[in-house]
This record gives sequence, structure tokens and C-alpha cells, in this order.
Amino acid sequence: MRNEAERKQALDQIRENIARSGHHVYLVSGGQTPRFAYTIGVTESIGVELVLAGAAFYFSEEAIQIVNDIAAQLKTQPDREAFEVSGRGSFTLRKVHSSWARDLMSGTFDYYGNRDIPAFQIVPDKARWTIDVPDMGVLWNATTEPVWRWLHEPWTYPVPTDSTAATNLPALRGDRITELVRWEENEWEAFAGTGPDVPKDDVRVVPLGTPLAVDETLVPAVHLAKGEGLWRDPNPKSEWQSWRKRDDATGA
Repeated sequence: MRNEAERKQALDQIRENIARSGHHVYLVSGGQTPRFAYTIGVTESIGVELVLAGAAFYFSEEAIQIVNDIAAQLKTQPDREAFEVSGRGSFTLRKVHSSWARDLMSGTFDYYGNRDIPAFQIVPDKARWTIDVPDMGVLWNATTEPVWRWLHEPWTYPVPTDSTAATNLPALRGDRITELVRWEENEWEAFAGTGPDVPKDDVRVVPLGTPLAVDETLVPAVHLAKGEGLWRDPNPKSEWQSWRKRDDATGA
């Protein structure tokens, strides 16, 4: 927990950003839960805040750009519901249910003394949707939004809570993951398709819990030793086969 000096420094930074640009953006990442970004200060001009949850299609700096751009557009047109962000696609707004707001926008509530602050979720278009984009317009539910279950449930896998998976966009859109490799104590690869053939532009790093929550057939990944892997065919009936990193060029 932050000490008082750290909290004061953070609040001063927020105030400075609000005074300079009209709002502050918090980016939260790491751990079991997908990355999310939210605003503090937009409520002072139009009475609402914004949150972009998940959206692994975008890198972190892009997520911040999207939130900033939409906040600026909304301030000039408060009744607007659809937005274009140059180079990032189109977005819509969805009213956030209070069961999500308190967990994903805790800094906003802290800054405003736990006032009830209305919020809108920034929702990417279908072409840029990924499995970590929740429907925050309804009551939080671990069954319908399994990727976000660790907001309220303990981490149960026998691997570090900060475990990550390098994956690709087809996998993040729901395609069957066919390769799993554990490279480090808390680092995996989980690709739909053949790893060496995955374009670099398609690779994203997400919490390991993201693919695990969506597809329970991936759970064997947590029992791999470093350097071990599994592969299977795209056919839904195919079974995992073992793969092991070769110790030398001869494969001995």
C-alpha cells in the first residue's frame, strides 16, 4: 500500500495533468488481469469518465492515445457515441455497470472521495475486437467474462501470478491455439499456427490467464518445465503432443 508521501505525489501529478490537458490517464498492467486504462478528470467537464478494458489488439501507448483522443472528442461533443481515432479504427461507448467501475477505476473514486462517478467503456470495432474486451454494461460475471475472473477470484494455477504469454492476434480473436512452449518460470508462448510463421506485427504479450480462462484445454501449459512445449493440429479433436527443446545441434 502506498505511503502518504507517495499518495500525495500521485495526486499532485493527477491535478497537474488535469490542469494542463483536462484529464489524467491511468494505465494498469501486470498480474493475472488484462491491461486497462481509465481517465480521471473528464467528469469535471462533461460528468463522466472513460475506460478501455483489455483490447490487446493495441499496444499500451496506442491504448493511451485512444483514450486521450476519445476524451478530447467527447468534450466537444458530449452526446456523441461513435468515434474514429486516426490509424486506430472506430469505437463506440457503452455505459459501465457499477460492479465493474469500482474495480477498474479505483483511482477515480479515490481521487473524488468515493463519489459515484458515471463511466463509459470504450469498445473497439469488430475488426479489432479481442477476447479480453468485456461487456462492462452488465453485472460482472466470471462465467460470461472468464478472462476477468481474477478481479474477484484467487489465482489457482501453480505458476507465478505475473505469468505472461506471447501470443498472436488470431489466437486473441478465438482461433484454436496449436503451440504451447514454456521458456521461463513466468513466460510462455501460445500461438494459433506455427510459431516461426507468425508475423511479428501479430505478436502480443498478455497475461497467461487470458488464454487459460477462455480455453481449458490449455491448462497443461502450466505443468510444463522450462524448455518444454506441446503442439496439436487445428482440428478440434486433435490431442496435445510433447515437444522438448533440443540440448544441442544433434538433438541429443
